Amino acid sequence: METLYWKDNTLFLLDQTLLPHEIEFYECKTYHEVINAIKTMKVRGAPAIGVSAAYAMALAELAGVDLNKAGDEIKSARPTAINLFWAVDQVLKAVNDGKSAVDTAIMMEKEDIAINKKIGEYGNTVISDGDTILTHCNAGALACAGYGTALGVIRAAHDADKNIDVICDETRPVLQGARLSVFEMQEENIPVRLIVDGAAGHMMQKGEVDKVVIGADRVAKGGVANKIGSLMVALAAKRYDIPFYVAAPISTFDFENEIFDTTIEERNSDEVLKINGGYISRKDTNVENPAFDIVESDLITGIITEEGIKKPL
Repeated sequence: METLYWKDNTLFLLDQTLLPHEIEFYECKTYHEVINAIKTMKVRGAPAIGVSAAYAMALAELAGVDLNKAGDEIKSARPTAINLFWAVDQVLKAVNDGKSAVDTAIMMEKEDIAINKKIGEYGNTVISDGDTILTHCNAGALACAGYGTALGVIRAAHDADKNIDVICDETRPVLQGARLSVFEMQEENIPVRLIVDGAAGHMMQKGEVDKVVIGADRVAKGGVANKIGSLMVALAAKRYDIPFYVAAPISTFDFENEIFDTTIEERNSDEVLKINGGYISRKDTNVENPAFDIVESDLITGIITEEGIKKPL
């Protein structure tokens, strides 16, 4: 299934807020519409956000907008995923070198899929026949231009005819695990079970998890930032001596900064207060809704990249 595609100078994004029950593409004819799609999580996942940002720059170029101005606006869409900033800077550099933003975005989309397949190849080497793999949030084809990072590792193992099983955390409050990761596994007939976030430690304690593989929105000195709840999974994996891998492209690496300097996005309270449009707590309840948390380096077995499996920064 396509996460996004470019046609007739328009970016079409699979609206992930409607999955798994509706499949509908959101048309972006302006870079402001791409920014809205990123903010509202119609498109999400660090690599997919990066490719979408590149296409936003292409739309700005076609509209004759100053690309430095447009780039600053695009970068403000979400603060944590470094691919967003990286992609804008890559397009600006390419344009300064005489290339078009449109051609650069198309190239970045193709490269993302190729990179993810390399991540899958390297990741497959740490997966054994018969493994049960737990994953948190969605780092699959839906989080990228295609194939996926963490789920790309699972796909590669499945394609290698390894008898694997997958456990997906639901990933509150937006349920990317329940809505998206489970959907991807079901579409490809990969055995999958869904659990509530609070059951991850229980499953490890019972000996039902052999490996954990998650994605990342930023890799920096001292650890990685990933979807909220990742830290608790990592701590449980450490307690029960379960290998904990992060699958992420080099474009997700921030080599200059400390991970605890990362801005953690705080999202709106209704994501927590509501389920299916109905309030589960009083409207006036004080809510904290951080979108990400930080998994420190000593909890990470290895980071699976397109250049091989690396030690945490």
